[in-house]
Amino acid sequence: MNDVIIRNMELKDIDDILLIEKLSFKTPWSKEAFINELTINKCANYRVVVKDNRVIAYGGMWIMLDEAHITNIAVHPEFRRCGIGKRLINDMINCCKEKNVHAITLEVRESNLPAINLYKSFNFIEVAIRKKYYTDNDEDAIIMWKYDV
Repeated sequence: MNDVIIRNMELKDIDDILLIEKLSFKTPWSKEAFINELTINKCANYRVVVKDNRVIAYGGMWIMLDEAHITNIAVHPEFRRCGIGKRLINDMINCCKEKNVHAITLEVRESNLPAINLYKSFNFIEVAIRKKYYTDNDEDAIIMWKYDV
């Protein structure tokens, strides 16, 4: 899928983001949460993938000194398994390189095998488990790190 662009998230993108959130997560972030990330949180860095003037994926991370924490990544269901997530993660890693980030961490549901395998393809490794991290069903989160940014 070569007809997409990846750019910084803007406030005008939030309605598309909220739709992807609702289609992707049992406990989606609120509109206010995204507004705060874009306008208040100085550590936040959010990217969107756009196709035909429509946001089809997004990813966010907090960059603190030389580390980044990926807060969320989601691809609209119509565009999954097309390499969009891979392109987005690659873009986020490149953003980290530009900001002299040396390590990236994230949490992922232990049942989300497609995401886990995608992260492993970028040399993220499983480091620990956060017990009952997800409040909707008490599912554990796998903590993953990438040290070779």
